[in-house]
Formats: sequence, C-alpha cells, structure tokens
Amino acid sequence: MSVHELRPKPAGLATRDWDYLIQPGRVHRSLYLEADIFRDEMMKIFGATWVYLAHESEIPERNDFITKRMGLRPLIVARDGDGKVNALLNRCTHRGATVCRTERGKAKFFTCGYHCWTFKNDGECVGIPMPDAFGPGFKVRDKSLGRVPRLEIYRGFIFGSMNPDVAPLVDYLAGARKYLDEWLDRFPNGNPVFRASTQRYLNHSNWKTYYDNAGDGYHPAYSHESMLSITTLRHGEGMDMTYFAGDTDQGPLYTRSLGNGHTLVDQRPEMHARSAWKHQRPQPGREWVEERMIERMGEEKAIAFLDNHMGAGMNLCIFPNLFIVGNQLQVLEPITVDKTAHHWYASLAEDVPAEVNSARMRTQEDFPMFGEVDDSGNFEACQSGMAVPEMEWIDISRHLETGRSWTDKDGYETQPVTSDLHMRSYYAEYKKLMKATPRLTYA
Repeated sequence: MSVHELRPKPAGLATRDWDYLIQPGRVHRSLYLEADIFRDEMMKIFGATWVYLAHESEIPERNDFITKRMGLRPLIVARDGDGKVNALLNRCTHRGATVCRTERGKAKFFTCGYHCWTFKNDGECVGIPMPDAFGPGFKVRDKSLGRVPRLEIYRGFIFGSMNPDVAPLVDYLAGARKYLDEWLDRFPNGNPVFRASTQRYLNHSNWKTYYDNAGDGYHPAYSHESMLSITTLRHGEGMDMTYFAGDTDQGPLYTRSLGNGHTLVDQRPEMHARSAWKHQRPQPGREWVEERMIERMGEEKAIAFLDNHMGAGMNLCIFPNLFIVGNQLQVLEPITVDKTAHHWYASLAEDVPAEVNSARMRTQEDFPMFGEVDDSGNFEACQSGMAVPEMEWIDISRHLETGRSWTDKDGYETQPVTSDLHMRSYYAEYKKLMKATPRLTYA
C-alpha cells in the first residue's frame, strides 16, 4: 500500500515565539482568535497526535459504519467484512467530494454521488464509470480512499493519528490509562455501549474554551449556581454537586496532571463518600426502579448496585478531544477558529436489568440539559471578551505559587480542585506539539 507524505509548512507560524505566547501563569489571547494558528492546530495537534475517533460499540457488527471527524478531516469509521476496523478519509479520490453522506448504517460499499466512483468498506476502489477515458496508465486500484495510517484501539476506544511516528497509544495515554480502566471496570463486563442517544451542541467559540473548562473545578459553584440553588432549596444539602459550594480548596476534591496534556478532576471523595444513588436529583421513575431492584437483591445490595450506575465522579480529560464526564463521553469537534461542535454520548451497560439503564439515561440527561447551557454561555462570553485587543493575556495562575501541590504515588502532580493545573498541563503539551514539525501521511 502506498503512503503519501505531507510535511506541513504553515505560513506565518515558523517565527512564532511559543514560549512567549504560553507562559507558566498566562497564555496569549491570539491562541483563541487567529485563524492561521487554528489551521496549524488542525495539522500539528488534530493530525500529529492521537485523536479519539469512535467507540467500537458504535459499529458492533461486520459492515457497520459511522461518520466522524478528526479535526477538519471527515472520516468513515467502518468495520469491514472480516470484522476489522478501518478509518477512511471520507473524500473521493476523484474530485474530493464527500463519499458517504449518511451518519451511520451498514454497507459493504460506498459510492460517491458525484461521478459514481465506488469503494469497498476497507477503502479499496472497485468501480469507476468508463475508466478507459483516463488513459492507458490509469489503474482503479490506485484510487482507493485514503486511510488514517495509525489506528489503535484501547478497550473499545478507537484512536487515530496521521503521524506514522507517533508513540504507541498506551504510552500516550500515560496516567490517564489508570483512570480510564477504573471507569470501564465499573461496568459489569467492562464494556460500555454508546448507541443510546447523543446531545449535540454548537457554540461560537474556540475549541480550547471547551478544553479549558473540562478540568476546571473553580467554576461549578458560580457558573451552575442556579442549578445547585434549586437543588438545595428543594431537596436540601448533600445532593449531587452541591459539595462544590463553599471553600472547596479545604475539602478532599483534587485535580491531577496525568502527562501528555491529560488531567483528572476527582469528585469521588465527595460523591461516593455516601450513596451516589441517594443523592441524585429527582428523576422520573426513580422510586419504581429502586423498588424493583430491592425486590431482586435486597436493599443493601440494590443500593450498592445502583450507586455503581450513577455518575463515576470523575472528569477525565484525554487531550485533545475526549472527556469522560460522569457516565458519558464528551467529544469536541473544531470547525473554525471561533466555532466548535461538541457531543455528549450516553452510555448503557450490558447484562443489567432494563430499568437500570433507564435510570442511567435519566441521570445522563440531567447535566447536559441543566448545566451545559451555563458552560456554553461562558465559552461564548470568553470568545467575545478575548476580542479586546488592549488586554492580551488569559490568566491560568491559580495555585501556581501557593505551594499546595503534591505528587501522588505514581509521580503525577496534584493540587486543590480549583487549581489551573489542568490548563497549565495541557498547554505544556500543546506548546510541545506546536513547536514540532511532524511527518503527516495517509495510506
């Protein structure tokens, strides 16, 4: 199989002083505003490192497919007739038209609607109308769809990279791997299913405003005040997330840098210090589910079982586009320098009673409906405020100089939950990638 190499030479960025733009306690506003920086990010970050593409449960059977994006690259993630997972560039090798224009389905072949070029679901070009007109040297097999050259799967999570020299995925996951395993091991057989539903958002802000917020433990008590106030007013203290009220730096919650830009905000010391099930906000059918499970298991086992199916109590950020929040995946898709899509994927558990998955769904509807709207408003407010040219810097200095930092037993830096350690960590990885000149290919 031929390999086609691209060495990106971004105009105007070679002379960028990344050490000036990204400093220990602040970053420059141009990182969120300049289109040429965004274009380079799509090459050096969303091309040259590992990017989350999809989950195997979205394509469970042979010949299943789903369309995704890898930065600005449209993809078809397909399981071929042999059951192998392929990540194909969803771009016809003729005029560049999008080949598959359906979100998901089952197909052995994909046919471009423009000139009817046809490809197998492993990418091989197998049919071109009237090929003789292209000349004696033309070979149909040379016109196969481009393929993401590096594709690896970790416990069902499919990642891809356009960089053939990228480190193995397990090395890239670094400290995030431990917490991803812990999250997966909460499922009865270790296999979540992502075929239930998706909550979709489109915001007029840079993709990094999302990443900034995903590991921010400083904002919940303020940004989500209305949601938490209603919860407390109606149902009292101790409900889900109300532990963010007050001086959270004096509590057990923490944030942790996990290497390669990955981070963790751990809510488990509060959320699972008591029954996570008992302290969820009200949900339709909740009492009936609890009664049914108690009938089956007895009260103690039933509540423990239901506790395990509520939110995981962690915000695990896997740079650059995957967040595990509670029981859900949140995946961001950059569109332009000031427009980003992000999707919440609800998880279901296999081999559990149907009513348990119903309770999971009610819990997973909660925050995306009542909390994410607060965050989305903040993202757009940040993008708007950054336009002030006289004020150049974004502050990321919280707990930089307080001395409240320690190293966990695995060697990862840990700070109080309101720290900006999350932003400082991912910007260190961002700077490293933006300084590099990667070798990008497609196969």
